[in-house]
Amino acid sequence: MTSKPTPPDGLVIVDKPSGFTSHDVVAKMRGIAKTRRVGHAGTLDPMATGVLVLGVERATKLLGHLALTEKEYVGTVRLGQNTLTDDAEGEITSAADASGIAREAIDAAVAKLTGDIMQVPSKVSAIKINGVRSYKRAREGEEFEIPARPVTVSSFQVYDLRDAVAADGTPVLDLVVSVVCSSGTYIRALARDLGADLGVGGHLTALRRTRVGPYKLDAAKTLDQLQQELTVMPVAEAAAAAFPRWDVDTRRAGLLANGVRLEMPDEYAGRGPVAVFTPEGRLLALVEEQRGKAKSLAVFG
Repeated sequence: MTSKPTPPDGLVIVDKPSGFTSHDVVAKMRGIAKTRRVGHAGTLDPMATGVLVLGVERATKLLGHLALTEKEYVGTVRLGQNTLTDDAEGEITSAADASGIAREAIDAAVAKLTGDIMQVPSKVSAIKINGVRSYKRAREGEEFEIPARPVTVSSFQVYDLRDAVAADGTPVLDLVVSVVCSSGTYIRALARDLGADLGVGGHLTALRRTRVGPYKLDAAKTLDQLQQELTVMPVAEAAAAAFPRWDVDTRRAGLLANGVRLEMPDEYAGRGPVAVFTPEGRLLALVEEQRGKAKSLAVFG
């Protein structure tokens, strides 16, 4: 009897195509990798393209911790139109002439949306309100409010301004932007809020994610490329790229593997998840410092 091939074990960095949901990409990867154990870190809207980090087999244990990292995007914000979804997927709800807006006004409005800010996520989003997805409530015509939450926009740059005329004849202004932000930041909400501050409305017409934490677009493969040759970043390499590294000796490795809470060196205090490696370079666990000791987050054995 021939044994089933062992599924790959690690991270896959996908260049997500437009029109696919993150779940669509996971479903496709299950077929490519021939395993059900596939998950993703941080969703991308169907319209958006770019870096989507998938975990296969044991690497799914890393995903919840990777989602805490910084993300980078390039995109196009259209000033002069609001949409139901805050992006080009939704129907236009209002329009205003944006051709007279000065660069100085745009820069001032962008500055207000940079740094530690409170952001109200888009109503057509996966946020849960009392256990029900926000997009479901919105599609059913329900009136509801999403509470603002803190996000960090480390950088919000406008690279180019382009005058255009929308399909409905509205003079609009398209801004080519780049954003570096914390996980959980909605770029389409930035577009909406930028347009609101300038008094003309705004939405996102294009978005490409170029980085998630240490994983960049140059390491990403399209689904077609992955179908031809599945490229997997081994779990140990992925963890070493994303988290501080703690190398332990054989004795400590044995104790950690058996659930003993070891004393952690001071240098790891308050640094979030830390990847623990054995003397052989094997990834043993993800831990975090709690009262000076290593609290286990995920064990890889």
